[in-house]
Amino acid sequence: MLPLSVVIVTKNEEVNIEDALKSVADAKEIIVVDAFSKDNTVEICRKYTNKVFQHQWEGFARQKQKAVDYVEGAWVLILDADERVTPELKTEIISAISNANCNGYYMPRENYFIGKWIRHGGWWPDHALRLFKKDKGRFEIREVHEKVVVEGPTAYLKNPLKHYTYRSISDFVLRADNYSTLAAREIKKYSGNAGLFSIAIKPLATFIKMYFLRRGFLDGTRGLILALLYSYYTLLKYVKVWERK
Repeated sequence: MLPLSVVIVTKNEEVNIEDALKSVADAKEIIVVDAFSKDNTVEICRKYTNKVFQHQWEGFARQKQKAVDYVEGAWVLILDADERVTPELKTEIISAISNANCNGYYMPRENYFIGKWIRHGGWWPDHALRLFKKDKGRFEIREVHEKVVVEGPTAYLKNPLKHYTYRSISDFVLRADNYSTLAAREIKKYSGNAGLFSIAIKPLATFIKMYFLRRGFLDGTRGLILALLYSYYTLLKYVKVWERK
């Protein structure tokens, strides 16, 4: 048994959720907080756990913290519906928990774009703190790019979490519209307005950083497409900040 509590938040994830749950089916506890999905997400989740709760969507950070609050165990693993825990990572997690030298652990994410692992452009190793002691960590409340803040020492695991993100261009474009709105709120809240410089230069800077400085060109056509798409996302963020004036 995987001696921890796995936390997943969902909304209309019937395409992804079963493979995620299968990868942690031997966990001591699985907590799902669903935002009233209209597909078969809840029915699939109930095949793997009786701890499925439904709450209106309150944002990524608040929703995930709500799920963590349901946890009864000492250790928490945050898992997204499009992520998978490999047997190798599972073994390393068990070892880390047994030694308990730290209060939280970062793990690399092996990110896939349209079926291929992307190794450059800033997509690898993409460390994220996903494993932590419940009484030592909480989500920082922010609009987007939520993260866990842990009190005390942390360390890094070696084996990656598999992340099957953006299965199509349309998937990216739809999510970019939502994420850029959230990011614009965050920028407006902490940085103020966006001027001509931000709108004209920052999308170009994003492309240069991903494609050249972080060697996205080594990922071939996908590397070029991702650099262009992230430039588009950056443009959306700042024009939405400008629009809010």
